[in-house]
Amino acid sequence: MRSLLPALCAITLGAPPTLGAQSPPATRLASAIRPEALQAHLTFLADDALEGRAPATRGGDLAARYIAAQFARLGLEPAGDDGTWFHRIPVVTHTPQPELEITAPERRALRYRDDYVLWSMRDEPEVEVLAPVVFVGYGIDARDSKWNDFAGADVKGKIIVALVNDPGLRDETLFRGRELTYFGRWTYKLEEAERQGAAGILLVHTTESATYPWSTVMGSWSKTQVRLARTPGPLLAAGWLTEEAAGRLLAAGGQDLAGLSAAAARPGFRAVPLGVTMRALVRSTLTRSETANVVARLPGKGPHADEAVLVGGHYDHLGIGQPVNGDSIYNGAQDNASGTAAVLALAEAFVASGVRPARSVLFMAFGAEESGLIGSEAFARRPTLPLRRLVAVMNVDVVNLHGRTRDIGALGSEHSSLGTVFAQAARAEGLRVVDDPRARITGSFFRSDHFPFAKAGVPALSLSSGLDFVGRPADWGKAQRAAYDADRYHRPQDEWLPAYSVDGAVQQMRVVARVVLAVASAANQPIWASTSEFADAGRARSAP
Repeated sequence: MRSLLPALCAITLGAPPTLGAQSPPATRLASAIRPEALQAHLTFLADDALEGRAPATRGGDLAARYIAAQFARLGLEPAGDDGTWFHRIPVVTHTPQPELEITAPERRALRYRDDYVLWSMRDEPEVEVLAPVVFVGYGIDARDSKWNDFAGADVKGKIIVALVNDPGLRDETLFRGRELTYFGRWTYKLEEAERQGAAGILLVHTTESATYPWSTVMGSWSKTQVRLARTPGPLLAAGWLTEEAAGRLLAAGGQDLAGLSAAAARPGFRAVPLGVTMRALVRSTLTRSETANVVARLPGKGPHADEAVLVGGHYDHLGIGQPVNGDSIYNGAQDNASGTAAVLALAEAFVASGVRPARSVLFMAFGAEESGLIGSEAFARRPTLPLRRLVAVMNVDVVNLHGRTRDIGALGSEHSSLGTVFAQAARAEGLRVVDDPRARITGSFFRSDHFPFAKAGVPALSLSSGLDFVGRPADWGKAQRAAYDADRYHRPQDEWLPAYSVDGAVQQMRVVARVVLAVASAANQPIWASTSEFADAGRARSAP
């Protein structure tokens, strides 16, 4: 990834405006964010020449080299592997061919796609599990919430069946009511199954508990999948069951799905062995490849220079795919050439303003986000600095290209003291912070590159856009969001459009600049809220 760097380093974007030396550092920094720089980066990254920036493709590699060249041009330090700009991401692509059947008390095969989807949790061509089945309710071990579905249960080497979501779905006095916690996410269920030593897990899809239809489950997990290369653990296979198939499975053990689901939502529930044995077999076609995060460091100038605040956004998108209206290049202008460009503009602002906080700042372009947060997960698992010295993460995934607003948002504000810092930064820019109740109910906080760091105990926020646009009718912002979701999201039509403006993006990044500077200059690291499900991970990260 080095051959184009000398040529690309020659790219210059002109000098930023200057402010008097007496201006406060936060004002100098925010004012150094140049709209023309942000737009130049965005339009290049979203150009057809980069072929949609899919991981491990020519276009994706070109995007990574361009970003590294810009970091080098600014005089930042490489902060990837072995003194380079690049942090390696080993990727495994696998296409599952599964079989699933009840073998006792009587043999009964389940129908792939109609009844279940199933995939291997090992990077191996074949895995097989033959084991008793245990119903574990919601499959949650949350000691701070005084909830443990595994208490007294022996699930090692067994296949567990778990409901998705959490008990707050049925009883709003539990957890956070209808607001989705991470304990309700399917990814948590798989992680907990592995921690408990289960050999397999089947998640029950119901219209009540899942936020997406069975067609989405089937479409996502019955085709080729991409993931970070895994260290082998006890969990061999994972999958989903339809509500009807789960009902038949429980009935084979003399149990009723509706009755057990209701019992599982009450405190004190205990796992139920079903007296049923299942066999799961997954053959997989495997291919291995590699992509990269791009990482740069602005060294701190104080006693905490060995600590860092990370600000980043993913540079990958979907590459070349199924044509839509004759266009097959999925440019990803908003998602997320815009966020990558914004991070580059912020890096330039730090350098041009001369503002140097006590802590270092890491600027990162994440790879393979669209494949399942693979790049950020890879860095959280194998960081280039100890996680106890990574004090906060600010994620920039899709910025506002529709104009100036009176409001702004951040996912995760309620989880840590970063929410207060963000609110103060927004006020300094004349913006009010708005909360999106829909995002909390659907668990949006768990779906972008800040999240692997939150799981690992690092306080994190993800920037979101306001909807109250200056000079526009009250519902105009909602209409723009709906139009993007319907017509451009993950489609070739996500391109740079003549109607776009980076004025709103600059507003947002001025706030982000103030947040990063405040956290990087503070005497103490941010702290988790005691009510957050990530507080335990935060304490573990900080332990000597």
